Amino acid sequence: MFHKAINLSFKEGTVVEVTFQDGMVKEYDMSNLIHKYPQLNALHDRDFFTSGRLMGYYGIVWNDDIDLETETVYENGKTTSTVKPPTNIMVGYAVAEARANKGYSQMELSNATGIDQSDISKIERGVANPSVGTLTRIADALDTNLIISFQPKV
Repeated sequence: MFHKAINLSFKEGTVVEVTFQDGMVKEYDMSNLIHKYPQLNALHDRDFFTSGRLMGYYGIVWNDDIDLETETVYENGKTTSTVKPPTNIMVGYAVAEARANKGYSQMELSNATGIDQSDISKIERGVANPSVGTLTRIADALDTNLIISFQPKV
């Protein structure tokens, strides 16, 4: 399962910082790639470097010639911290992970639950706020337990 990027920021030099849906915050220095890919020299221009943007959940794009898969940041970057993502993001991540572990596509989960595939997509992307009843239907279809708990803040 690929790690979904939910936030991008630019640090000093050619360092990007990416926050992932699982709460991991990782830094990656693009200079690691500049010697291999000469077109990346353009990233030394600060205005150009900071013009990059997340393209969906899986890529950082500067222009047609320069991009980076966020999975590279996740796998090769330095973990700087972990954050507690918003609840809807955490729920979406948990649903997507459970679905992937079961080997279901979104359409297969839709068929098993009666929940529209587009709604499952919204839940997994963290843009929907599913009811406990909806989450129970998903858990049942995936043959998993839905556990909700309240824990003291640290």
